[in-house]
Amino acid sequence: MPFLYSSAFTSEDLDVLRGALDAWCAEKHIDIGSVEAQFAASTALDLYQSGHDDRDKLLSALRSRKSL
Repeated sequence: MPFLYSSAFTSEDLDVLRGALDAWCAEKHIDIGSVEAQFAASTALDLYQSGHDDRDKLLSALRSRKSL
């Protein structure tokens, strides 16, 4: 059974998430539709929900993840 997030995301939340993910993918030269980007998106959701709630904080946290 897939894991479902209990909170709803606003359009502003999605803008932050997409902005950070787009920037991360551009830096890494990774296609947004790739498996690596999907993994990064999942990680970004987790980071966002744990308090990295603006684009710069989220992008910094993504950059510091060794597993990405």
